[in-house]
Amino acid sequence: MAHDAQGNRASFASEEAARAFDHTIEGFLKYRADTPLRLKAALKLDGEAPMLHAMKAAFAMLAYKSAHVPAARAALDVARGFGGNPREQMHMAALGAWAEGGQDRAIAIWEHLLAEHPRDILAFRLHHFAAFWMGKAPEMMASVERALPHWDGEVPGYGSLLACRAFAHEECGSLVVAEAAGREAIRRDPADLWAAHAVAHVLEMQGRRAEGIGWITGLSQNFDGGNNLLHHLSWHQAMFHMERGEFDEVLRLYDTGFRDLDSPITQMQPDLYIDCQNAASMLFRLERQGVKVGERWRELAEKAEARIGDCLSAFTLPHWMMALTADGRFDAAERMLEAMRDYGRANAGENARIVRDAALPCCEALLLRARGQPAEAVRAMRPAIGGLYELGGSHAQQDVLEQLFLDCAIEAGMAPDAQMLLERVAGRWPTPPERRVGYAKAARAYR
Repeated sequence: MAHDAQGNRASFASEEAARAFDHTIEGFLKYRADTPLRLKAALKLDGEAPMLHAMKAAFAMLAYKSAHVPAARAALDVARGFGGNPREQMHMAALGAWAEGGQDRAIAIWEHLLAEHPRDILAFRLHHFAAFWMGKAPEMMASVERALPHWDGEVPGYGSLLACRAFAHEECGSLVVAEAAGREAIRRDPADLWAAHAVAHVLEMQGRRAEGIGWITGLSQNFDGGNNLLHHLSWHQAMFHMERGEFDEVLRLYDTGFRDLDSPITQMQPDLYIDCQNAASMLFRLERQGVKVGERWRELAEKAEARIGDCLSAFTLPHWMMALTADGRFDAAERMLEAMRDYGRANAGENARIVRDAALPCCEALLLRARGQPAEAVRAMRPAIGGLYELGGSHAQQDVLEQLFLDCAIEAGMAPDAQMLLERVAGRWPTPPERRVGYAKAARAYR
């Protein structure tokens, strides 16, 4: 029986097919745009390999789009039909749970799989992804620390493990460990986008803006062939410029970087969840600073309206609502709220609860504020503030929702709520609110 590059026994018809699987895994780990083509080539070599069909299912689920779930289920049906060894069958069970809305169950299966096979890099990376978008940063960190003793620097994929260690530790506040791990991953491979991204997060949390700009621009020569994570890195670069008040540069990066509508990556997936999060959150931040953003909301609002009822990505929902309300589509916003309520009532699993208890209050607050009812917006959102982390997203991404609550409280003249929010932010970020463009004015007013 063949083995993958990390030494796991695998059901492949030939060594050539096993190496094609490894090539696909490498593309996935390194965020390469040609990864789907790598999988297609591997399937041509071995159309009966269960793990290749499982990867096809995983790629469908990674899009966080309800229209892709049937394709994921179909690929899993094919994979199950080819059997596979017990480890491979655990992969199918985890992906099956995810496709049925059981993210917590999927995470638990991956953890069980990794306890038996700590060098299963696909299980590790899918666990890292799912835990992140469920707001489970401690689980991300625990997973990588359990795996590390079983690896060494010569095993393929070790750099990706370090990149995940960097990001997990950053989200848990261990910034020294995070930066060291991320920089070591970049030393090993300057084209490791996830490692570059993790260090950018550290620099942002610590207010090291000039370093952050230099970090991303200095590495960009290595990024050819990357997928949409390039957009997110461009968003991080814009965030550093935002903090420096360089709003023209932010808009330039919006149009030519993370929301370049003419780029092949955007045209391939024009409504990809994280790209639309990047765009909506940045426009929201810019408008808070009095910057005119022109017609940029319109194309996002069109995509938001087309996705009403798709609640797979809980964190994306407030971003869709930002676009709808900014573009004055209040009827569509009402329909979106009703679809979210239906989803929260009618579906089992963790995501339905998170949509109901965390995403829905944010979306209600956005519409209430847009209608000139900031006090009602505060009352709608206040019970959810402590649980917003469950929406997933990083500290840097979540921050836009806290800015929303702050604005509503200030507009409503509800000083205790504004002070509470500022204290929350000050307790979680090393950089004080007075040094952050989104909070400085409020921090001076509510000392």
